[in-house]
Amino acid sequence: MTCRAVVLLSGRGSNFRAIVEARLPIEIAAVISNRPQAAGLDYAREHGIAAIALDHTQHPDREAFDALLADEIECHRPDLVVLAGYMRILSPAFIARFEGRLLNIHPSLLPMFPGLKTHERALAEGVKIHGCTVHFVTADLDHGPIVIQAAVPVRADDSPETLAARVLQQEHRVYPQAIRWFAEGRLAICDGRVNLKDDWASQSVFPNGM
Repeated sequence: MTCRAVVLLSGRGSNFRAIVEARLPIEIAAVISNRPQAAGLDYAREHGIAAIALDHTQHPDREAFDALLADEIECHRPDLVVLAGYMRILSPAFIARFEGRLLNIHPSLLPMFPGLKTHERALAEGVKIHGCTVHFVTADLDHGPIVIQAAVPVRADDSPETLAARVLQQEHRVYPQAIRWFAEGRLAICDGRVNLKDDWASQSVFPNGM
């Protein structure tokens, strides 16, 4: 049975594009954005994928919007919900509704640098490696069982922009991989940790040259 996925995004959707281009064993049933002008919606339409805009500014509070969003997602009967640059904090009720089938990618090596401005903070702290993390979403912001991480070296002449660009390249590698594992039924969460069935050595991915 093909894994059905719904993608949530708020902007250009570069990770969404990488997922489409990876030709994964999934059916993307819909792409939903809280911003009607998000470029990711245009990309979805170009590829024949249902593109739905739900403007969060038209709703009284986070809980009301998230309830509407959750109902819309459920209409598409997803096995998996993918956050691909979805720039809103999700309410606990929403997360509970999709627990165990809600994936996010964060531009840092969690648990380091949760929240925003991760690249600026990494440079300010002087870390020597930085990267990205795919994880299952829990009610704790930017925490949850880690599926896969990728690291890049931090260079002496890096700016937040150059570091972000190098991390984004790795995001485009590891997010499709994590989704493939989910679709193949290879991810198991036990005691807050993700185990990858049949392969215990692939959950940290480092690019050549590390």
